[in-house]
Amino acid sequence: MENNLHIGGREPKDGWKILNIQAGPAVDYIGDICDLSQFADNHFDHIYASHVLEHVPQTKVLGALAGILRVLKPGGVFMVSVPDLEILSHLILSPTASVDAKFHAMRMMFGGQVDAHDFHYFGWTPQFLQSFLTQVGFREIKRVETFGLFSDTSDFKPYGFPISLNVSAMK
Repeated sequence: MENNLHIGGREPKDGWKILNIQAGPAVDYIGDICDLSQFADNHFDHIYASHVLEHVPQTKVLGALAGILRVLKPGGVFMVSVPDLEILSHLILSPTASVDAKFHAMRMMFGGQVDAHDFHYFGWTPQFLQSFLTQVGFREIKRVETFGLFSDTSDFKPYGFPISLNVSAMK
């Protein structure tokens, strides 16, 4: 049986364990994406993180990605979804977008700020994500339309187009 980790998740799913910074009914592990020391090397087949990596301070991004790489099995896949700064910037600059739509895009850039964990420290573009994943040793990095795994922000299309950058990368 596969051993999979959903970082930042709340939705239970067979074959997946959930790591979240906040306790919840379906959370298996309490912890931070920046510290995966509770897991052994080469432990997980797949790791999924939707709208989590932007919450990592810029100085900790490489360490967090290196930690994910460490706990993935060889050939394991990291599936990551982040707000796409390029798409959100286009929405903010659009002369036809409403003030409400632009405000919503701004919140997706900077976080909803509804609690101490809901702040964004990093704006991700395809080039930034490719570069950081490559720097820590991921390979076969590719953008995907959807993962089809969970009902979450990775497939969010509030204005008829996706606002997320979805990427899979292999160890």
